[in-house]
Amino acid sequence: MNNSFSFQEGNSESQDSDPPEPSQSSCIDVAIDDGVKGVDASWLSSQVELVLRELSLEGAAVAIRVVLDDTMAAMHVEHSGVEGTTDVLTFKHSCDGESLSVDIAICVDIASRQASDRGHSLNHELLLYVVHGILHCTGFDDHSEEEHKKMHQEEDRILTAIGVGPVWGQSSC
Repeated sequence: MNNSFSFQEGNSESQDSDPPEPSQSSCIDVAIDDGVKGVDASWLSSQVELVLRELSLEGAAVAIRVVLDDTMAAMHVEHSGVEGTTDVLTFKHSCDGESLSVDIAICVDIASRQASDRGHSLNHELLLYVVHGILHCTGFDDHSEEEHKKMHQEEDRILTAIGVGPVWGQSSC
């Protein structure tokens, strides 16, 4: 879906102090809503930069908002027409052939539950959600069983390539 949503709530913890150079560095902004605990915005930003390099998406603009279940549930209804919370919502603003421009909302409550079940850190789970959103923007989908498997294999490949290691593959899901 190509709808936009507001990142005005929360506390911006962007790690970029200078504007990016065209087609070379990326602009990554991490906003953390009030009440969200345990998120390392600096680490998340630096890891997303590595993900973008791994995918040859330098020059991308990625805005990430970390939200709680209630906010994600409201956004899920508003933008997808689906009741209940979800792990990630992705809003691509760029067209094919342009530098990637995307807003990604990720749910800390779901990430906390999944990280506990999978036996890894909250921040690793949140990074997985961001990678998932970025892959949706690059043509991956997960609607069929085969597409689902390919997408999650690519997520783990990317996370391993940047030194995090597999996150999805640790799950029994």
